[in-house]
Amino acid sequence: MSKRARGRGAAALAGGLGLTLLLTGCGADEIDGGGSGGGAAAADTEIDCAPYEEFGDLEGETVTVYTSIVDPEDQPHIDSYVPFEECTGVDVQYEGSREFEAQLVVRTQSGNAPDIAFIPQPGLLANLVRSGDVVAAPAQTEANVDEYWDESWKEYGSVDGEFYAAPLGANAKSFVWYSPSAFEEAGYEVPETWDDMIALSEEIAATGAKPWCAGIGSGDATGWPATDWLEDVVLRTAGPEVYDQWVNHEIPFNDPQIVEALNTVGEILKNPEFVNGGLGEVQSIASTEFGDAGLPILDGSCWMHRQASFYQANWPEGTEVGPDGDVFAFPLPPIDGESAPVLGGGEFTAAFNEDPATQAFQTYLSSPEWANIKAQVSGPGWVSANTGLDIENLESPVDQLSAELFQDPESVFRFDGSDLMPAEIGAGRLWTELTSWIANDKPTEAVLTDVEQAWPAS
Repeated sequence: MSKRARGRGAAALAGGLGLTLLLTGCGADEIDGGGSGGGAAAADTEIDCAPYEEFGDLEGETVTVYTSIVDPEDQPHIDSYVPFEECTGVDVQYEGSREFEAQLVVRTQSGNAPDIAFIPQPGLLANLVRSGDVVAAPAQTEANVDEYWDESWKEYGSVDGEFYAAPLGANAKSFVWYSPSAFEEAGYEVPETWDDMIALSEEIAATGAKPWCAGIGSGDATGWPATDWLEDVVLRTAGPEVYDQWVNHEIPFNDPQIVEALNTVGEILKNPEFVNGGLGEVQSIASTEFGDAGLPILDGSCWMHRQASFYQANWPEGTEVGPDGDVFAFPLPPIDGESAPVLGGGEFTAAFNEDPATQAFQTYLSSPEWANIKAQVSGPGWVSANTGLDIENLESPVDQLSAELFQDPESVFRFDGSDLMPAEIGAGRLWTELTSWIANDKPTEAVLTDVEQAWPAS
C-alpha cells in the first residue's frame, strides 16, 4: 500500500463552488452529490461532448474502474463520471478495494483485468507494463497531459520512454502545520528559508517550549513519515538530479550526500531541545501515531509539525483550517535556492485494453473539465496537479495552496521516493531502519548502509 493510500483519511465533503463548464446539447445536467461522500449541491457540470465523439458510437458500452479509493471517498469519483456517461452513453462501473495492490496483480495474471485502474505507485505501473498487461495511452490522453501537466508527471506515467498512464489526483507533502493565531500572538513569522526555520526553532526552544512535534507510528507501516522527511531534505540539500539517482539506485543508498541529508533531518527530529512537544522525548516519535502527532499544536504544547496536505483530515471536528484559522500550513522552506521543491504523490490511470470506450474515459480523466468537476463534488482532501484546474473550485485553503505549488512553473516536483523504490526497500527496510534511527539512536551511517546492503540485486 502506498503512503498516499495510508495517509488518505478525509471523507469527501461538500464542494459545490458553481463552476459552469462549456455547455452543449449532450444532456449532462447537474450532479446532485447527495451520496455518502458526495458534495456539490446543483453543481453545473456540463461538458463539451465533441472530444469523445472521436472514439465513435459508445452507446451501451461499459468501462470498469478498479481503485484503492473506497467508501466514503468513492462517491465523489462516481459523481464526477456522470457528465461523461451522459455524453457518451457509456456505463462506468466503479470498484474500490482495500486490497487493491495485491488484487490488481492477481486479476491481471488470471485474465480478469479491469478496463482502467488508478495506480498510486509508478513502480507498480512499470511492473504491469513490462508484464504486458497495461497498454499505451491514446494520443488524445497524451495531448491533454502534454498541455496540462508539468513534464515530470508525464515521466512518472511513462515506462522506457513510452507514455502509458495519465496523472489523476495528487497530494503535496512538503508542508509544515502551525497555528496562525499562536504565531501572531508570539510575534513569530512564517519562515521563508531553512535557516529561518531553524532560527525560529531555536527562539521557541529558548522559551522552554518544544518547537516541533512528530510521530512515525502507523501499525505495520511504522516509519513511513520519516521517509518523507528524508526525501524532502535530499531534494533540498542534494537537488533533484541526485534525488533521481538515489531513488533509482544509480548512486549508493548511503552516498555521502544522503548521509548529509539524514543528518540534517536529525538536527530537528533527534534534537531533544526541539522535540517532541506535548508527547515526550525524542524516542516518543517512534511510538506516536502519525495521525495524532500534530494535535499538540492545538493546546500550545507544540508549534510546528511537518506532514502532507492530507493531514487536514486528522484535525478534530470543528478545527478551522485556514490562514486565519486554528491551524494552517506553510511550504517546507528551501535550503538552497529561492524556490522550495515539492514532494508529493498521486494516482495514474492505466488502461488494460484499447477499446474505444476505455480510451475515451481515460481521456476524460486527463481533461481539465474532469478535474474541475471533481473539485466541485469533492470536499477537503482532494487536489490535482492539472494546470487547467481552477483553484477557486477547491474548498480547502490547504488544497488551494497545494494546487498553487503544483501550478507554479518555478516549482520542482518529485514523486515520493519510497513509492518509487523496490517494495522491500521503500515499504520495508527503510521504514524499519528509520524507526531504529529514532527509537534506538542507531547511527545515520549504519542506517543507510544497512538499507544499501538490503537493496535487491535485480
